[in-house]
Amino acid sequence: MTGPDASFPTVSVILPVRQEGQGFSATLSAVLAQDYPHVLEVLVVDGLSEDATREVVARMAAQDPRLKLLDNPGRIVPCAMNVGIRAARGTFIVRVDGHTIVAPDYVSRCVAAWRESGASCVGGRMDAVGKTAVGRLVALATGSSFGVGNSHFHYSKEPRFTDSVYLGAWPRAALLEAGGFDEEMVRDQDDELNYRLGKLGGKIWLDPSIVSSYTPRGSLKKLWRQYYEYGLWKVRVLQKHASMLSARHFAPSLFVLVGLAAALSAVVAPKGGLPLFVAGVAMYLVLGWIAAARLPATFREKLVLPFVFFILHAAYGTGFLVGLVRFLPRWFARDGGPGIARRGEEML
Repeated sequence: MTGPDASFPTVSVILPVRQEGQGFSATLSAVLAQDYPHVLEVLVVDGLSEDATREVVARMAAQDPRLKLLDNPGRIVPCAMNVGIRAARGTFIVRVDGHTIVAPDYVSRCVAAWRESGASCVGGRMDAVGKTAVGRLVALATGSSFGVGNSHFHYSKEPRFTDSVYLGAWPRAALLEAGGFDEEMVRDQDDELNYRLGKLGGKIWLDPSIVSSYTPRGSLKKLWRQYYEYGLWKVRVLQKHASMLSARHFAPSLFVLVGLAAALSAVVAPKGGLPLFVAGVAMYLVLGWIAAARLPATFREKLVLPFVFFILHAAYGTGFLVGLVRFLPRWFARDGGPGIARRGEEML
């Protein structure tokens, strides 16, 4: 981009949402209160919610003409983002999710980070704030490198180039060139998009000064499902972009397989297998407690955290193994496979 837009781009904020309820008003209020003077529009792309989400948007839109409601018949995030990108009038796109509260300078800092880094995508950390006892445990576990590996956007305190950020902000031109979001990807759509941006020469910049708070899953059942789906759909990302493959992608599934083998040996041959199984469990608990000791948690939370770590690891690994079976025929599909979002020129 050249001219004034290159320094102070006009911004379209896109919110892909569904079933957010009355609490969505807090998210919208934070977006509408941004201190950046060039926010042209706030596009709420709703997946045909049946609760109060649309009423909240209509009520607030009556007070602020920048707020607009768009329909997302596809219902999932990548479809919503593509609807928003096609409709956007701004030259810079900022994504905000419905369960997130952004700081007043969120957009300003996204624009500043883009100007300073020259990256194709910028964003901040996923700062989880649990509102319940379980939610706090989830926030602590996902804010630990032991819990989420090298996903730096969960815990990094220093600006850096990385492979992913929370939410994301992009020049619209970069999104169009990449072809938008892949509408097959129920989960992991950010990873898949970021890889394509990288193939085009773009970089991903993480700036922890871009601040928002995210409400994590409030139950362990929902946490399991979330990370199971992350593992499941990671297989499709790797099938589409095989050069991304590395040994670390198989670590959670190897953890599950070794655990199942140890448990089976403890049942079939308890004399030799049971001690090995107990030793493995003890080692995992010790590692979990060491990781928990470094977190700002209460003593009781530190005692329980290894079991939350286990859910993260086991759910992701199980999902990955299921994905290997479910998507097995797709390893032999042509590069990229079906489902890639429409190319840039078709999104204009």
